[in-house]
Amino acid sequence: MANLKVTSGTIPFRGFETWYERVGEGSGGKTPLLTLHGGPGALHNYLKSLDGIAADEAREVIYYDQLGCGKSSTPYLPELWNIETYVAEIDAVREALGLDEIHILGQSWGGMLALEYVLRTAHKGVRSLVIASSLASIPLWAAEARRLIQLMEPGHRDAIEAAIAADEYAAPEFKEAAEEYVRRYECSLDPLPSFVAESFDNISPVYSHMWGPEEFVCTGTLQNWDITERLGEIDVPTLVTTGVQDEATPYIAKSISDGIVGARLELVPGTHLCHVEHSDEYNALVENFLALNDPKN
Repeated sequence: MANLKVTSGTIPFRGFETWYERVGEGSGGKTPLLTLHGGPGALHNYLKSLDGIAADEAREVIYYDQLGCGKSSTPYLPELWNIETYVAEIDAVREALGLDEIHILGQSWGGMLALEYVLRTAHKGVRSLVIASSLASIPLWAAEARRLIQLMEPGHRDAIEAAIAADEYAAPEFKEAAEEYVRRYECSLDPLPSFVAESFDNISPVYSHMWGPEEFVCTGTLQNWDITERLGEIDVPTLVTTGVQDEATPYIAKSISDGIVGARLELVPGTHLCHVEHSDEYNALVENFLALNDPKN
């Protein structure tokens, strides 16, 4: 992908700066794909396997680091770390980059944000949504996480349950168990690709504030978040994807696709980072869906 056109810069937002990167030429009348990274508090880097869409399909793919993350401004201001801020930031990015029409792909927390965006705004020009390894209900996520923990071998299961009960996550046996949880349900690649490791190794404080200490327990400001009953209000063409072994389980994914009229559900081999583990298959799946929802010439 060395020959791809790449431009980057920053956008003023709420007195700070949001960093962005545009990849590809966007030729042939294809609508750009705006990506929303997860966390909350991760970097955009782990989504970079989606560059393959730009390389193979002449579609512009756009990334940005959300406020408080990565190359964007990282002030320690928890009062800014909320859904309202991150919905407004999407608008700031769209306006600054002239994205009158877009597809949106949101992965994990990014999918939650994408759903909130179309529910909270009256913007036209969102031609489709890809909700990738995401959720519509934290309580459902928590219940499924408990189920996944029960499938682990007894020593790891007991270490995780003890850590949750004590709200203490420093014990060596817990760290070993948490690593196994990651390998099973978050990313099976060993070693991690460098662009994924960079995201995993640089999670910002936004994560603990909004989510909590670990993937399988949400104690942050999002802990009661649940928009399941509002999914029927979404009238944007939607593709819901998840990995067969994903912590965003097929049951979670089906709860989203069942709620959005006409939504399509696709299961992909792999875990929470199935878009990386099986990137060629995943990119082709997404591109085919986007092409169906591009303007017809």
